[in-house]
Amino acid sequence: MSSIQQFLLGLLLSSLTATTTVSSFHLPSTASFQILTRHHAKSSSPRSTSSSLQMGLGEMEVLEYDVAIIGGGPAGCTCALYTSRADLKTIILDKNPATGALAITSHIANYPGVDRTMSGTELLDQMREQAIQYGTRYEKAQVFMIDVKEEETGDSTYTKCVYTPDFTIKARSLVLATGAMGRVGKPFPGEKELLGSGVSYCATCDGAFYRDSEVAVYGASTEAIEEAMFLTKFASTVHWVVPTDIEKELQGGMDVEKNKIMDHDEAMQLMSCPNVKLWTKTKLVEVIGDFNGVTGVRVNHRGSDDDEVIPVEGAFIYGNGGGSKPITDFCQSKVELDEAGGVIVDESMMTSVSGVYAVGDIRNTDYKQVVVAASDGCIAAMAVEKFLNNRKMVKVDWIHR
Repeated sequence: MSSIQQFLLGLLLSSLTATTTVSSFHLPSTASFQILTRHHAKSSSPRSTSSSLQMGLGEMEVLEYDVAIIGGGPAGCTCALYTSRADLKTIILDKNPATGALAITSHIANYPGVDRTMSGTELLDQMREQAIQYGTRYEKAQVFMIDVKEEETGDSTYTKCVYTPDFTIKARSLVLATGAMGRVGKPFPGEKELLGSGVSYCATCDGAFYRDSEVAVYGASTEAIEEAMFLTKFASTVHWVVPTDIEKELQGGMDVEKNKIMDHDEAMQLMSCPNVKLWTKTKLVEVIGDFNGVTGVRVNHRGSDDDEVIPVEGAFIYGNGGGSKPITDFCQSKVELDEAGGVIVDESMMTSVSGVYAVGDIRNTDYKQVVVAASDGCIAAMAVEKFLNNRKMVKVDWIHR
């Protein structure tokens, strides 16, 4: 069984809450095998098919779309607006609407036509709502893998597949718009050496490997909190290590406006979990391991002269700053990247794979501006419409409905 199969098996087994029945589950580029899962139903979906995903408690949802967009920032929302207006069934899959580059911007002063007092969150909310009004479906979901060719999906029409823990999207075209908020800070000692052997930046991708094990999560951002919450489903203990006095912050000792990257309600929910141990005012010093993988993390509590080692098998690191590294981990080398990790595109925003486009900061452009990201989304959308309808010329969206 491959690592992806093991992950899905652990992930889906963890979700069972009622009587289950064994049935067949189709994994990309692999043979079918027996697995257990739960029913995940949506009230409104344009086209839904069971494919080979028929399950004991129902069917794991498989949705078919003309356009699947991964990322809900200005590039993704603009692309969705245009494709929806072109009558292409469109879905946005957004990991977290509150943690992108625009969402954490306090004020937008250089986007044309926008009041300079408007916050990034307000502008992004309007962009998202506009796309939804024209028919886009928006889902908060973590994408952990994609397939981009017919030989991978086995479908000559829906040649792209996007995999999330709760449902699968089959699409005729795919747009990558996940931005560039990946970590680029100096790695902690042991982090680079043990990456993939216990060190991870994606709990949704790797969490099921740590069933009944102890893990550490470092960082106090909303991303770190949500990833830690996900790990509570699997790990016996989640050691949440934060360098700040988070308890004081949550009690109102710190102005909420100064820590917009942390969702206070979610932090409180995480702290209430019985298998979470909070290490407040504690810095990560080193990730420790051997040839078998991570064995612990070395930490230092503020004011202490001595370090302490927390025995863990997994270290999920979301601290040490944000950065501008393109977020492409879910792509798994399915599209070509440049030396700096940006997705390579042509003038129509198409990647090295036909029908797959990349827009916004994921391209690693030097011009990381909201207006540029929106422009990318517009270009890609028109190119997608041309591609799906086999047009020789781009159809310009001048008709305002």
